[in-house]
Amino acid sequence: MNIDKFKHQHLDILGAITRLRTLVQSGISEQAGAIAQQIIAMSGFIKLHLAVEDRVLYPALENSGNAQLIRLSQQYRSEMDGIASAYLAFAARWNSPRLLIAQPEDFRSEANAVLRTLYERMQREDREFYPAIEASAH
Repeated sequence: MNIDKFKHQHLDILGAITRLRTLVQSGISEQAGAIAQQIIAMSGFIKLHLAVEDRVLYPALENSGNAQLIRLSQQYRSEMDGIASAYLAFAARWNSPRLLIAQPEDFRSEANAVLRTLYERMQREDREFYPAIEASAH
């Protein structure tokens, strides 16, 4: 299975997180409009990635007949449910400049927690999950 598309989507998401971090460092209240727009844009990348994983990657792996890939796919899919829910709740809460201006420290705290979890998950996929998928193709 060719997973280059998934790797590229990770780069898009990481780039979006970096852009968000840069905006936040410039001041949450001062950049509230741009931060809200960046969250909306980043959510587009993340929702696309999640949809392709759910519709293509996990089903293909779980129908592969390879016991290791089936187990890994089920594990990663299960873990992703909670991570995705937390991110989507974060994005829904903080996509408005008004709330960012009113509660900048709450935003900073929640962003740090949710985005760190998302970042760590993508790192694990890049380091463990994707190499396992690629190794099985050989």
